[in-house]
Amino acid sequence: MKAVLGLEDGTFVIGNGFGVEGICSGELVFTTQMTGYMEALTDPSYAGQILMFTYPLIGNYGVDLQNFESPKVHARGCVAREISRTPTTQPSVAEYFEENGLLGISGVDTRNLTIKTRTVGTLRASLIVGSVDGEEAVRRARAAPSISDADLIGSVSCREPYHIGGAGKRIAVIDLGVKRHILASLRYRGADIHVFPHTAAPDEVMAARPDALFISNGPGDPRKAVDAIRCVRDLAGEVPVIGICMGIQVVALALGGETYKMKFGHRGTNQPVRYRDGSIYITTQNHGFAVDEQALPEGCVVSYRNVNDGTVEGFENKDLNITCVQFHPEAHGGPRDTEMHFFDRIYRGIP
Repeated sequence: MKAVLGLEDGTFVIGNGFGVEGICSGELVFTTQMTGYMEALTDPSYAGQILMFTYPLIGNYGVDLQNFESPKVHARGCVAREISRTPTTQPSVAEYFEENGLLGISGVDTRNLTIKTRTVGTLRASLIVGSVDGEEAVRRARAAPSISDADLIGSVSCREPYHIGGAGKRIAVIDLGVKRHILASLRYRGADIHVFPHTAAPDEVMAARPDALFISNGPGDPRKAVDAIRCVRDLAGEVPVIGICMGIQVVALALGGETYKMKFGHRGTNQPVRYRDGSIYITTQNHGFAVDEQALPEGCVVSYRNVNDGTVEGFENKDLNITCVQFHPEAHGGPRDTEMHFFDRIYRGIP
């Protein structure tokens, strides 16, 4: 089965399709991680995007259903140099994609596509599995909406509130597309977790009598999280506020700050950040927007910076008891240092 990937700049590449025949469109983004391919594909933050792996082989250990970040794949399509047809465990990635109606392309030069993305910035793309019509793929890529115009949060947030019981501190989570391992990290520390849809009003959240408000990761432009922004704006100062990934951007916007779209974002399990004391952590990240440091309001202090480009990776506001990070401390590609450093510290700091 052949497939074609077209980009809005007129480029198209032909490769081998896997999964099922069909068409999908969205931003083409790349991740530099070498393992955890199914964790990435099932991350709700990839909704609206076609995910490309820079590591040349994925699927060598099959599909590990136990470590999914959500019940299903949220990336609209998958692009890989090669997928393993003989994994150590079953099912294979190709089998899983076929069984679940997903679209993928392999046998393409992902290195060249990554260099293009780093040079010109993130491009809209269209993947057609079962065709080699490059002109049609380019046309569909150009017709795809910008990620900033797409309203994606509602498709990944829970529909109704739910509760994960614990004997510890009561945490209200605004679900913008929360990853399963974030909830697991809170639960591991004994938290009594109350999860709310992205549309939750401040009075609904406060009815749970939370000890802290947690804003999760999510897909697309943080400005689309209008209800969550309003919730943080109303509750900041009343309860401690914690944010991860899109959560940091939502909190910044709620306080009167600004965010901006990055050229190609940070995605992978090997992103270095520097803490304010000078220590370096290797982190997992997945974001295409960032907090504008120059627009941070008074009282907000940058706590983490990206070593590669100096962008904001975390900030705090002690007066309002706010702690946010851009990276994913719960998603440890290697050592668990960032999970312990972040979750233990913020959990102990909740009154």
